[in-house]
Amino acid sequence: MRRQSFAANSVSYGKGCSGKGQVRMGSWWGAAARGYALAPTRTVAVVSGALGLALAAGGIAAAGPWAGGQRVAEHDRGLRADRSAGAVMVRPRPVPAPSWVAPPAVLKPAAAGGSTAAAGSSGDAAAPTAGGLTAALGSALSDPVLGQFTASVVDAATGRTLYASGQDTPLAPASTNKIATSVAALSLLGPEHRFTTRVVSTAPGRIVLVGGGDPTLSAAGLAALADRTAAALKASGTGTVRLGYDISLFGGPAQTPAANVGDNIALVQALTVDEGRLDPHSTEDAPRYGDPAATAAAGFAALLGKRGITVQGSAARTTAPAAAKAAAPLAQLQSQPLSEIVERMLTESDNDYAEDLGHQTAVAAGLPATFAGGAAAVMRTLTRLGVPLGRTHLVDSSGLSSADGIPAAVLTRLLLLASSPAHPELRAAVSGLPVAGYTGTLADRFSSDSSSTGLGLVRAKTGSLSTVNTLAGLVLDRDGRLLAFSFMSNAGGDVTAARDALDRLAARVAVCGCR
Repeated sequence: MRRQSFAANSVSYGKGCSGKGQVRMGSWWGAAARGYALAPTRTVAVVSGALGLALAAGGIAAAGPWAGGQRVAEHDRGLRADRSAGAVMVRPRPVPAPSWVAPPAVLKPAAAGGSTAAAGSSGDAAAPTAGGLTAALGSALSDPVLGQFTASVVDAATGRTLYASGQDTPLAPASTNKIATSVAALSLLGPEHRFTTRVVSTAPGRIVLVGGGDPTLSAAGLAALADRTAAALKASGTGTVRLGYDISLFGGPAQTPAANVGDNIALVQALTVDEGRLDPHSTEDAPRYGDPAATAAAGFAALLGKRGITVQGSAARTTAPAAAKAAAPLAQLQSQPLSEIVERMLTESDNDYAEDLGHQTAVAAGLPATFAGGAAAVMRTLTRLGVPLGRTHLVDSSGLSSADGIPAAVLTRLLLLASSPAHPELRAAVSGLPVAGYTGTLADRFSSDSSSTGLGLVRAKTGSLSTVNTLAGLVLDRDGRLLAFSFMSNAGGDVTAARDALDRLAARVAVCGCR
């Protein structure tokens, strides 16, 4: 299981690797694929003679993959970890060595702030044709398990559509909705934005814990904030206080509009610790506190007590005066930069992160910080960015609701936008995409004979509800041409079979010369 601590700026992993199909570490391809999959986000531009890196250059040149696991609603098992060992482990599997590129192929260094297309060789590679791609996809397009199926494949270098089937028809996106949320949040807030949890003084002996809507706030972070608060109080000669907590940044209702979500998401409040989980070490669907904000405030009071500050009574919900919020705080704790939060949200498909980012996008847009406000802010921002939304309609920011509808063409347009040299601020929406067979929600995918050619080459966001399966991302074809794709299946058959069918399509794009 994976556990992250943003306060300590660290991530720990634990073991859980299968012994099947060990990657031959003596082979250049095995080493290359592992290196590509595990490369830290900000260090992808390392020169390598490995083919896996060379083929991935166009999709990740500006920023490489974050080697995280998955922890949420899509029921895709992610990487597991050994918290005591602290070493990153991948699930070993055989990686087929493609025959169309010689081993000496070398990854070009990423251009500073450049796009995937600009930094890789995509623009120079042979242009694919619509006929070639359609032929390559072939019978995989007609698999009955896909149910209602739409698709869009676009050449990133030219913006030309190479394949389209119902691309303007909105289907339930499931978690590929998170691509839209990521682009909007990064555009409005900026990749370096941080969320701040503060403690302010409202009167002598009265303090308020003000939630800043930080989805990454952990127990360790809350303890660090208690350390700073206690030190500030003692420095002012204060040893006894009354504590309030303010969650007015976000509006209500706090309950997701999606139906039958179970423990996939906590109440969305501006103050939550460990995503409201009863067991902070849990990594998938897990029980949540009925009132995460009140629980966090009570925990903060207990932490102050352990540090020599007496808290009279129970922490009470309140709204701190505007003047108190504007003044210098007694103490504060900031999150990681938004770019890193987005990467983790996409890799893990974290619903709590996504809805918090939707609410924060609404705040930045001057709209009510609610589920509806977040969805409206995302739509408004994407329109401002020039994305033709067509019949897109959203009710949340995570994709948990089956009432969401996004056309396949909109998803490919968002991926092209995020990899454009005109929008370096959106790069995390690409660098956070899981890597086929290695990270996040794709860690256990692309495992069949018909899809394994996509291992390490496809970077894509998954989406999964009970009758919904989607896959949208970037891939280099065998000629080094960067393509954006979106495959969407609604009302399909068996979930596992539908996912395999989508993987097979993406893998065929990866091995296609398509001329």
